[in-house]
Amino acid sequence: MESVKYLIIGAGPAGLTFARRLLDHGETSFIVLEKEEEAGGLCRSVMVDSAPLDIGGGHFLDVRRPAVTAFLFRFMPEDEWAYFERDSRIAFRGKTIGHPFEANLWQLDADSQVEYLLSVARAGCNTGEAEPEKFVDWIRWKLGDRIAEDYMLPYNRKMFADDLNELGTYWLDKLPNVSFEETLRSCLTRRPYGTQPGHAAFYYPKEYGYGEVWLRIAASMEDYIRYRQNVCQLDAERRIIETEDGGRYQATHIITTIPWDCYNSIAGMPEELRAGIAHLKHTAVEIRYVPEHLDTAAHWIYIPDENLPCHRILVRHNFAAGSKGYWMETRQENTGGLKGDNFRYLNRYAYPLNTVDKPAVMRMLMAYMRERGIYGLGRWGEHEHYNSDLVVELAMRLEEELTGK
Repeated sequence: MESVKYLIIGAGPAGLTFARRLLDHGETSFIVLEKEEEAGGLCRSVMVDSAPLDIGGGHFLDVRRPAVTAFLFRFMPEDEWAYFERDSRIAFRGKTIGHPFEANLWQLDADSQVEYLLSVARAGCNTGEAEPEKFVDWIRWKLGDRIAEDYMLPYNRKMFADDLNELGTYWLDKLPNVSFEETLRSCLTRRPYGTQPGHAAFYYPKEYGYGEVWLRIAASMEDYIRYRQNVCQLDAERRIIETEDGGRYQATHIITTIPWDCYNSIAGMPEELRAGIAHLKHTAVEIRYVPEHLDTAAHWIYIPDENLPCHRILVRHNFAAGSKGYWMETRQENTGGLKGDNFRYLNRYAYPLNTVDKPAVMRMLMAYMRERGIYGLGRWGEHEHYNSDLVVELAMRLEEELTGK
């Protein structure tokens, strides 16, 4: 059995950032275990039709966190990235309108604008009604019945769950504010008002897929990463990890970035927590390439129409230089309606679901593990729908906390 100070499970953005920061601070007693043959996790890229395609779906580097971009630019300099102002749209009634929906009603005909404006004005958040507890009721309360029925509810059903009331409302406060005044002003001035969503501006590599930067970070510490290591057992009391091929590792600190249900067993854990992990839910999403050129300037397009299987299209030729075509993101349950035999990749773990009971489960789990020197980190370690830039920031913080540097 090998012993190290830090054992990092998973070589995605969270694990790579934590490990690289250890090395930056002179710490060499660590090992990264990765199940796949290369690093990058959900942010991996492959070459398809002579151009990069991101097999984890649409991943971009948000510009809002300077410490994060400075860290990544060390390995992939800024001049290797292209800068974009976000152009995301919604496929609606045979055309595409700007995203978010409520800020771009002015792109619809006059009668539709009036109908949606009246609905927004009657929304509970604008009339002083109490905030509801159930997801579907909350969406109606926030956006009004018309936007809820025509866009937000069908889109969320396609992306997350058929029964949306499985989801809690605790995570919805990150949605932009929807006021009648701002929506009306958008219609009158024919331009969007209100808070812009995430990735309002972003970077994407000029010559590669998004996975390239993670490969370079991994290459900078290749002696510390072990690939094709499928972790299967965790002894939480003794901080011992076992792999399928018989490897055994013990550490002072374990940083786990993989889904908790990837462990076949966690020795010493109370039954209450074991049951809690079993109730954590996630979606599986297929990425499928289509070589067709789309006549649009959009970077990605949301598709709420439930008669169409995919929920989002990434228009590759508008952000990946020299490429053509696009790729579709489709929840596994909806892939039966897809046709064609083009490149496809199924992400078994795509999005953690913010179910009603998840916060209580994760609070107990994270506290229990921390007491034993085990730390959940990133999208799967924390079971949160984090973007990669936030994951990098969180990994930096945890490394500073544990090393004091």
